[in-house]
Amino acid sequence: MERRLDHAPTPPTATPVTAQGRCAAAAAQDPTRCEGPHDAATIVDRHGKEFAGCIHHCARILAGLDGARVHPFVPAAHALEIYFRARELPPFAWEIGR
Repeated sequence: MERRLDHAPTPPTATPVTAQGRCAAAAAQDPTRCEGPHDAATIVDRHGKEFAGCIHHCARILAGLDGARVHPFVPAAHALEIYFRARELPPFAWEIGR
């Protein structure tokens, strides 16, 4: 059974880069590294809360948020990359080693 949330798995920090040097969209439990700039894209959840991050972590967070979308001002190439990656991921991919 797929598990999806209508909120982020962990609240991102208010600053664009976390203490570990990762983007704010990276979940604390997700061990994967950022790919590219830490402010390459922004995800908007169903309540309007925004999560800025690298393309990799934006895709991972999008896969687990019900009703989330890529911010409309994100460049089309980045938005498409995020949607394509998120489509291939289960929610909370780091919990199963992906």
